[in-house]
Amino acid sequence: MFMSSGPSRYVLGMQELFRGHSKTREFPAHSAKVHSVAWSCDGRRLASGSFDKTASVFLLEKDRLVKENNYRGHGDSVDQLCWHPSNPDLFVTASGDKTIRIWDVRTTKCIATVNTKGENINICWSPDGQTIAVGNKDDVVTFIDAKTHRSKAEEQFKFEVNEISWNNDNNMFFLTNGNGCINILSYPELKPVQSINAHPSNCICIKFDPTGKYFATGSADALVSLWDVDELVCVRCFSRLDWPVRTLSFSHDGKMLASASEDHFIDIAEVETGDKLWEVQCESPTFTVAWHPKRPLLAFACDDKDGKYDSSREAGTVKLFGLPNDS
Repeated sequence: MFMSSGPSRYVLGMQELFRGHSKTREFPAHSAKVHSVAWSCDGRRLASGSFDKTASVFLLEKDRLVKENNYRGHGDSVDQLCWHPSNPDLFVTASGDKTIRIWDVRTTKCIATVNTKGENINICWSPDGQTIAVGNKDDVVTFIDAKTHRSKAEEQFKFEVNEISWNNDNNMFFLTNGNGCINILSYPELKPVQSINAHPSNCICIKFDPTGKYFATGSADALVSLWDVDELVCVRCFSRLDWPVRTLSFSHDGKMLASASEDHFIDIAEVETGDKLWEVQCESPTFTVAWHPKRPLLAFACDDKDGKYDSSREAGTVKLFGLPNDS
């Protein structure tokens, strides 16, 4: 058995970088907690969705986020949002108000409101840009045509659906479920292909790496599992968190994986070895993490409290890690 002789050159190089870029800055975004953050495909903008029923969009300037706009219209919490995979101007929000809304940052307008059957909690945009999938609290996933804004298909599942995602090739659709399984459907046929017993407990989140080699799942047993996309086998586990894994993100080169939970740090691992590369300190549970699509910058949002004066008052900040220490 080949034993590795200490950290890889990649880990050492990134640790060296983060030693000089370990600063986290906070940017006011919302009047209540932030559930979701996501970068546009070109990395110029970051969007956030909040319990305050709005989305915010920031422009990334040199070492800071500058608020560009606030998007109002939803009648309930914005639980998740995502951007169009190749058009950096469009993003979509899923809300508990039984709608999804598509927004255009050029006009700052809502270009479509699509009524759905239940309170929406999960949303993703297909890699080819043609379809938006949205999951609700009743475990129904609706597939919506991104151009006509009409429902193309609807699936009711008999299990608790947590996170949903297409694979990068757009020909399979993945769901993580409450029984610890990953369910895989063919796309667009939506026929069951396989069900993988991934975790002994609730399988919460799933992300595909940009290179298409792996996907990762996070679960209530505090483990992150890395899977080979082609073989559908577990390659390795990451076990540095102690609490259910809520959110995952691969870096743009697919070499780093950020994972977070109620632990007061975000784990950054080297994908190929599982070795710890860095940890980002935070004062409270983390809801959402997102690596920038081109740079080693990690956006995230926590269960903020304005602790200075009133610990019950929520704050809604977006945080950015990886900034130069002297910035």
